[in-house]
Amino acid sequence: MKTLNLTSVLFIAMIALTIGCKKENHSVGDNTVNTAKEFMAKFGSQKQVKEINASALPQTLTFLDGTKIIFPVGSLTKGGVPVTGNVSVEVFEVLRRSAVLLSGTNTNHASGAPLASDGFIFVDVKSDGSSVDQNLAVPIKISIPTKKTSGFTQLWVGVDQADKPIVAAAGAQMGWAAPRAANGVGGKEVGVTASNFTFDFGNLGWINCDVFYSYANPKTTVTVDVANNPGTFASFRGFSGETFVFFCAKGSNVAAQLYTANGSGVKSYDNMMPIGAEGRMLAFSIKDGRFYYAAVETTISASQNITLTLAETTEAAVQAAINSLDSY
Repeated sequence: MKTLNLTSVLFIAMIALTIGCKKENHSVGDNTVNTAKEFMAKFGSQKQVKEINASALPQTLTFLDGTKIIFPVGSLTKGGVPVTGNVSVEVFEVLRRSAVLLSGTNTNHASGAPLASDGFIFVDVKSDGSSVDQNLAVPIKISIPTKKTSGFTQLWVGVDQADKPIVAAAGAQMGWAAPRAANGVGGKEVGVTASNFTFDFGNLGWINCDVFYSYANPKTTVTVDVANNPGTFASFRGFSGETFVFFCAKGSNVAAQLYTANGSGVKSYDNMMPIGAEGRMLAFSIKDGRFYYAAVETTISASQNITLTLAETTEAAVQAAINSLDSY
């Protein structure tokens, strides 16, 4: 009987080990994307496309997360010539912190100072398959929903490191800068009205409602070493590279991306991270269909260096970790 029990135990252990091995392999097989770019495209903000008749303006469009856009008469031109006929309006809504990370975007001011997001969108209008003029002849009116009941936000446009409108291309990194003043609008504060930030805006492209992260303490430079990094550091929306590093402030909608190369890791912009700020420093990477993640809780200190050691995990685990930041 003792021999039978021992044999049974060994058999059960072998079966359990086999199942365990199969389960581990199966979890990797369940990953539905192979690259960071594919991950952003699938799980980040999704493109919404609506058609309007540019010959019959004004027209109002409402999108899935509540953004509203009014296109007034005379707003759309192409090469300076008024657009007529049907056009396609393409919009991405990025209104939650999880959507910021999952979309491969950030809340970095162009100076490197962290911004706290009140939500941002991307707007493009295409006529005959190509974009109309991004600088609008007449400003559009935009309403972005907010949970705030009072206070103000500020308006920004998405730019690259050369201060040009950001485009999804290999090597480009995102920041936010003051918009041009078009017909007296742009670069101003906007208050809450009926649970929305409503404003006129003179540009298409990436449009942001953010405020500077309210932290008056002295600033420092933070470096992050990323151990076990399977790839290179990623650019805007994952169009190149595999690995993202973010600081997410506790209790404030900050998603500051660290992307400036520094040895085996990255660093913040010089003297831009507020000393004493509490938050989560995290990294995630997607390469060859495999997923990696690391995170530490931290309080920013002077000349701080943090080491994140990436460990292989699953697609679902990375999604869950990022989604949890909405209530962090």
